[in-house]
This record gives sequence, C-alpha cells and structure tokens, in this order.
Amino acid sequence: MPSAATAQPLATPETAPAVEAAGPTMQLAEFVAGVRGAGVPDAVRAVLQDAVVDAVGCGLFGLTQPACSIVQAYALEQGGPPEATLWASGGAKVSVGHVALAAGTAIHGFDFDDHHRSKIHAGAAVLPVVLALGEREDIDGPTFLAALAAGYETMARVSLSANPNAARMRGWHLTGTTGTFGAAAAASVILGFDASTTASALGLAGTQSAGLWAFNSDGAMSKRLHPGRAAESGVLAAALAGRGFQGPRFILEAEDGGFLAAMSDASRPGEAGRALGREWRAEGVCFKPYACCGSNHASVDATIELMAEHDFSAADVARVKVGISRVVERQTGFPYKQSTVLNAQMSIRYNVAVALLDGTALVEQFTPQRIAAADVNELTSRVDVEVDADMDAVYPERYAGIVTITLKDGREVRKRVDFSRGMPENRIPPEAMRQKFLSLAGGAVGSDAATELLERLSGIFDCDSIAAQSRALGALRLLERRPDQMLD
Repeated sequence: MPSAATAQPLATPETAPAVEAAGPTMQLAEFVAGVRGAGVPDAVRAVLQDAVVDAVGCGLFGLTQPACSIVQAYALEQGGPPEATLWASGGAKVSVGHVALAAGTAIHGFDFDDHHRSKIHAGAAVLPVVLALGEREDIDGPTFLAALAAGYETMARVSLSANPNAARMRGWHLTGTTGTFGAAAAASVILGFDASTTASALGLAGTQSAGLWAFNSDGAMSKRLHPGRAAESGVLAAALAGRGFQGPRFILEAEDGGFLAAMSDASRPGEAGRALGREWRAEGVCFKPYACCGSNHASVDATIELMAEHDFSAADVARVKVGISRVVERQTGFPYKQSTVLNAQMSIRYNVAVALLDGTALVEQFTPQRIAAADVNELTSRVDVEVDADMDAVYPERYAGIVTITLKDGREVRKRVDFSRGMPENRIPPEAMRQKFLSLAGGAVGSDAATELLERLSGIFDCDSIAAQSRALGALRLLERRPDQMLD
C-alpha cells in the first residue's frame, strides 16, 4: 500500500490552482485517478499480461548490449536510497528513478519491444516505473495491473492527441516525448493520487518531455535511452507532485507552450478523451516477431511470403521496390550505408534484403558480423524505396507495406500486407510469444532462470507482493559474454 510519506497529495484546495471544466489533461487525470475503482477489462488485461512478459524478456536481453550496460553501470554508480532492485544485478538496490532509467533503456535496447499504432513503445516507459515504484510501495498484483493499464492508456492517448504522423515529421520521437506522461500516470496510480494531483504530475511530466530522431543520422545510441529517461522523468514528476509541487494542469492544451502545440501544427486534443474508459487504446498493443522497426514489418512479411508463394531465393532477385507511407519513408527509407546495429534495424532496405537472404529478421540478422557481410550489403543496394499513395493514406492506422520484386527470369511478383504479424489483427500465437521470451531471457540469464521467471510473471496480476516479484527479477545475474557477443 502507498506510504503516507510518499503517497499523500500535499496540495490542498487552498494551495492548488482551481481546475476549470475538464480539458484533455484533466480528462486523463480523472481517468487515471479512477482506474483502480473502475477496473481493467479482461481483454486489456490479457494484452498487458503478454506485454509484461515481452518487456521483461526484451529488457534482460537488452542488458547484454553495450548501450544498456553503460546506463546500468551509471545507475549503479549513482545509487541513491536503496528503494528498488536493478534488473539482473545480483540484488543491487538503488533509487526508484535509477532503476526506471536503466530498465527502460534496456527494454528498448534492441528494438524488439512492444509498439503501438500511436507510434510509441509503451512498455519500455511504463513497466519499469510500475515494477520499481511497486517494489518500494509493496503494491499487490491488482494495483500493478491498474497502474500499468493507466500508463499504457495515457501514453497512447497523448500520442494520438499530438497526431503521430505530424509529430514524427517534425522530428519528435514519441516514445520519449509521451513516455513521461505514461510513466507519471502509472506512478500516480501507485501513489494513490486524486485527479488534481495527478494532473499536476502529468504537467510536470510534460514539461520534462524530450526525444529527437537525430539518432537516424548516424545510428547513435540515444534512441535506446529515450524511454528510460522518460520513465525516470515520470517518477520525478509524481514524487514532486505528491509533495505539493505544482505542475501545469493544462499541459496538453495550453495555447502558449502546451505539449500539443509544441508537438505539431495538426494536433487532435479530442483524442485524449474520446470514449475514455469505454474504448481502451491499450488493447491495440503490438508485439514484434522481428528485431527491427515495427513500421517495416509489413514489408518484411510481404518479402518472406513472396518467396514462399513463388518459390525463389535471394539469388534469383534482380531488384526490389518497397512502397511505404511518407512518414515511414522519412523514418526508415534513408539511403543505407553500413554503420551501427541500430542503423540496420531502422533501415527498411536492409530489413528487406536480410529477409530475402535469411528468411527472417531476428537477433542473428543484426549482429556486427551480419551487417558487415558482403551479400547483404550488395543486395541492399538493389532495394528501392518509394512513397506509395495507398500506403500513405492508411498509415499509421495500418502499418502497411507493398513489395514488388523483379526476378532475373523476367517475372515480377508483388504483395501488399496491411496487418503484419504481431498486430492486433494478426496476433503472434501464445507459444511463439513464450519462445521469444525464453530465447531472449535465456540468452541473458540462462534457460533455467528464464523458465522460472516466466512462471512468476504469468501470475503477476494476482500476486500479493510486487516487491517479491521485482526482487526476484533483480536477483538474477547476467551470463558472462565476450566482447564479440555484444551487438551494438
């Protein structure tokens, strides 16, 4: 249960500014403050159960990578009050904020984590807060579920309100910019805030919002950091709001300096409250079958399916044309030149080429050795990318792609995919989700530890103590890895 010292909102009606008729910020705050009482629908619970397992598996694997190991070491060095356990650290305890920073970075550390049509990776920004703060406050499973649901829902709705296409074209990385809101919302549930204090926390979260797409220019590590920093910022926002520090309660809709006005010139503030509490955006979480940008998955699927349907291999390919939306063309259609693993993961040219050669796009397709191979780089040079009007018209409601392959024998084959594997309309089977977790987590902490952890996570919404679950995750230790096994 929340402790009086940390959970009780110190802002009083006398000290808190009056909140007028509910705009988008207050609509979300009222929803978040009431989510424990209202409950979480079964369909959302089922999706979020998969989300917990998927995020933890991605996070453990992420910790084996250079970018994430740097942040984990930083969090351990900075320390702070021993409030929560760093993941897979052998039980090391640091502040909640530092655990959130390290775990959020790790979950997004290999671009294999969940995503959403609102162009966010919610699990990486929200789950670390719920586990770390949940450990400190020793919440139970139902509270954990409510906080997780509130965080996912808030983050998605804020992004949809910003207009994901327009915000992305301005250069914002929405996982970073909206992740602060999701993290603060989740923390507000755990700390038992009322709507006014939650709105203050959301305001403080929004004013810390950050995340830019400049990493695409050189394949930098900053993309991995964005959800971790958002998670840490959300913790700070809630901590200050709970102590009476007043955040801007009109953070979304303020005309001068409001979040939506800053994100794009085509914001849609009505998306924040549209059917709020009746329709759950969190139900639309997507899970990745491939370790690359989710906007590219339809083209990867189309490529693999074309090979199966028309019985050809990469050796038979003369040239490839990929049709995508203008946003995806900006995001992943850049001229590809071998540099970093992240650069390869983002490149739709590389993704399609490696799928032609290897028949998939998993961890093994994004090693330093694979991205340096002559065959994949030569084939990548023969992949053309264009903006397709039909694909542009449906994105991001559909992460669609159309692939046309010209074969050396003169044939031309073509396929459009609207709902790639892992989207809500084309869910990955439960056994495949299980195997993804065991592969990622097992590679990080060993197969026995991964199997035992999966059992724990499968019942997390019904457990009596999240603290025990978080400590068990933190007590794990990473397997020893050679430098050549680090992928970034």
